[in-house]
Amino acid sequence: MERRSFVKLSAVGLAASVVSPVFSREESTLETGTSGYTGGPKMIATWSHGQPANQAGWKKLEAGGSSLDAVEAGARQTESDVTNRSVGIGGMPDREGHVTLDACIMDWESNCGSVGCLEGIAHPISVAKHIMQHTPHVMLVGEGARKYALEHGFDTIKTPLPEVRKEWEKWKKEQAATKKPEINHENHDTIGLLAIDHSGRISGACTTSGWAYKLPGRLGDSPIIGSGLFVDQEVGGAVATGLGESIIRIAGAHTVVELMRQGKSPEQACKETVERLIRKHKDMTGLQCAFIAINTKGEVGGFSVYNGFNYALKTETQDQLIDTPFDRKW
Repeated sequence: MERRSFVKLSAVGLAASVVSPVFSREESTLETGTSGYTGGPKMIATWSHGQPANQAGWKKLEAGGSSLDAVEAGARQTESDVTNRSVGIGGMPDREGHVTLDACIMDWESNCGSVGCLEGIAHPISVAKHIMQHTPHVMLVGEGARKYALEHGFDTIKTPLPEVRKEWEKWKKEQAATKKPEINHENHDTIGLLAIDHSGRISGACTTSGWAYKLPGRLGDSPIIGSGLFVDQEVGGAVATGLGESIIRIAGAHTVVELMRQGKSPEQACKETVERLIRKHKDMTGLQCAFIAINTKGEVGGFSVYNGFNYALKTETQDQLIDTPFDRKW
């Protein structure tokens, strides 16, 4: 077939799928036990705010919900936390004062959804899930993502919060005074979550407000499937946190999963990915990045560039923060 004919037919097929009112990609119905997994449900999530996120997700798992239910619920918990300055309603704005949110989600069948630069919507993770399940697309961004969320009845929020706006106004004045309008290297600690349910099904989620005082329109790794998050039911899943630009360079989460495919443990895979990231940067000053992962056996692990990174682990008998090994000290 000529390329021109192929492209034309492909375009017609896509147009038909976009306008189809019956498109839906709901959760799979894998029966309990068919995967052979017997290790019990488990959740891991980045940073200390991963603990309350895990607890929210665990309620879904206890009630018989899937790993997808669990990671969505966990992400929503953090998105609602007004004290969190790197995720959701409490997030820091870009240099023009707009809080733009990024999120993605992925399940055991490689279904995935994502939003970027989404403003004024309470739960970007749920919008990403809706895109995954009800459209032929993976990612919607900016005004298109917001329009989609509003058309489907997602709750709105007003951002930035008053106290966050004060911080931004102070930063803006300081930048004007020094005549150095550079992006501020504030913490931008994404929450990434991974869960394995009773059936051994793995899902993951990422959600963030991104780099504080970033250039308008900037996207980091968090909404990018393969960078901030990747799941392959043949192997396992991984999520990333830290400076998104550096993680994108190596398709971080995908790299972790592929190293696990080669037989590496979750911790070994995260370690080798961190080492690869370091090799790709001439200057690692202040460049903190970290990865956590889970495999189909339910084994977990993590690794970071610098010390100080931890992740939350939740099982039927455990609810704790784990400090990861690291490559170097601050």
